[in-house]
Amino acid sequence: MKDKLVGFGYSAGWKVVRALPEPVARKLFTAAADRAYKANGRGTQRLRANLRQVVGPDMPDTLVRDGLRSYARYWKEAFRLTNRTRKEYLDGFFMEPESYGWLTKAVHDGNGVVLALPHMANWDAAAAWVVSHDWRMITVAERLKPEAVYEQFLAYREALGMRVLPLTGGERSPLDVLGEHLKDGWVVPLLADRDLSRSGVEVEFFGGKTRMPAGPAILAIRTGAPIYAVELWFDDEKVQARMRPITPPTEGPLDERVKATTQQLADAFAAGIADHPQDWHMLQRLWI
Repeated sequence: MKDKLVGFGYSAGWKVVRALPEPVARKLFTAAADRAYKANGRGTQRLRANLRQVVGPDMPDTLVRDGLRSYARYWKEAFRLTNRTRKEYLDGFFMEPESYGWLTKAVHDGNGVVLALPHMANWDAAAAWVVSHDWRMITVAERLKPEAVYEQFLAYREALGMRVLPLTGGERSPLDVLGEHLKDGWVVPLLADRDLSRSGVEVEFFGGKTRMPAGPAILAIRTGAPIYAVELWFDDEKVQARMRPITPPTEGPLDERVKATTQQLADAFAAGIADHPQDWHMLQRLWI
């Protein structure tokens, strides 16, 4: 019964927020972020600790407030994203020209491309932009609880035009399915700055140790598909993006090659997060 009520609450919230005028929705979500900042709950405290690891001990606490506002903006846009037209998906997102050239070439070469992303800005808007170019895209989603909530997010992301595999509980290994799609020229974006399996690759990250998923590196090494780290950030009206090329080693044991590639991703993520720390939505424990 509880799961049904939670699922109903998400569904109702989605419909209400989509119906609000944009200025009203923006004001509502900004106010919610400011309330969370003043309440200083567990998530806010964790965000503060994470941002201090990034910025250092002299971090202004206003960065935490701005981070919560950015996170609220992500949710506001996510709830309303399926209301947009294809033109709005394209107009509301900007990728730097060099990165756009790399991505276009990878798609046209037909070898697929692995895009590894940290939890920055609005990655769903990035996915909608990719699909609006008529590029085929497949990704993986964490199986949320209750199941009704997972189904809501699955339907939402599939409505944007992507194919979504469950991280766990599927008929086949997600890596096998993603690898097949890469060989057929698909775009494979994966959130990759937090390990959900507790068996990820240990990396150095902002002066500490954490674990990040091995999946992006394994896919690139297995298939030979190009791999890029992608950073996203908000400006006043758009989501902006930059890609950083990653070069997996071609020699040595597989586990060492995966570790070296994942460390490259961690370094690229760190560079992007340092440039736009307010748009890094990490409200969970990260460092070991």
